[in-house]
Amino acid sequence: MVFPILTQLTQLQCPHGIPAMMQPSATKVLIDNGLSMLAGDLATIAGCPFTVPPGKPQPCTTSKFATLSSKVFIEGKPAVLQGVADLGISAEQIPGGPLLYALVQAKVIAS
Repeated sequence: MVFPILTQLTQLQCPHGIPAMMQPSATKVLIDNGLSMLAGDLATIAGCPFTVPPGKPQPCTTSKFATLSSKVFIEGKPAVLQGVADLGISAEQIPGGPLLYALVQAKVIAS
């Protein structure tokens, strides 16, 4: 299957509705005017209200991108693809749920 390559302009939210800011490490490759996201890159999340029982705050602080391209490498690293297993993660590495994508470029896809 093929999926869109994520860029710094990708708009996504943690599962609790808080926008995430993409933090690309790529410096040379633009896709639809946005720097490409590479293996190891994160999206930061600030202000998530998520708590776990019995009321312990576990806000989503970063993302975990699970789908990397096996064929497209940018600056020596696999490109990050939009995937269904991408998660919002707390500072203690507790998954908060799947990321919600609002806007993803569709000009470049990969597998």
